[in-house]
Amino acid sequence: MTTTTLSPADRQQLMLQAVAAGERVFGLPLEHNPLAPATARHAAQPILQSWGLEEDQVYDLLLVISELVTNAVVHAQPPVVLHLHATADEARSVQVHVSDGGPQPTTHPGGWAAQRPEDEHGRGEAIVTTLTDCAGSDSDTDGLIDHWATLDAA
Repeated sequence: MTTTTLSPADRQQLMLQAVAAGERVFGLPLEHNPLAPATARHAAQPILQSWGLEEDQVYDLLLVISELVTNAVVHAQPPVVLHLHATADEARSVQVHVSDGGPQPTTHPGGWAAQRPEDEHGRGEAIVTTLTDCAGSDSDTDGLIDHWATLDAA
């Protein structure tokens, strides 16, 4: 998977093509702060439910969304944007993408997450890997990084 930077007009055209093909898409810019994971979950839950996913699939996707958004806020620079994409083919998969502005400078003190107990860190990658069929990251020439995960929703 590669990340492509699109103009607003190109994004609109892509969105229209996706909807016309029966695919479902959702995008949400997020504030770069500790409330971003909760905001993402609250916005995504009704969308995922409206896409006909089972309750356990929605729960798993919300957990993946929370982990990816948390990592973007803790370890990366703004902007942070959540993108969801459900395919219309027989495989019926849902892709979660969280784009961010790339790694924070090493001089950054760690912010609010560094104040949490040590045992609350380090499980996100394992959670995402366990709940999804595949996951990874891609970067573009503008320094934006797209962290993604795909869950089979069939």
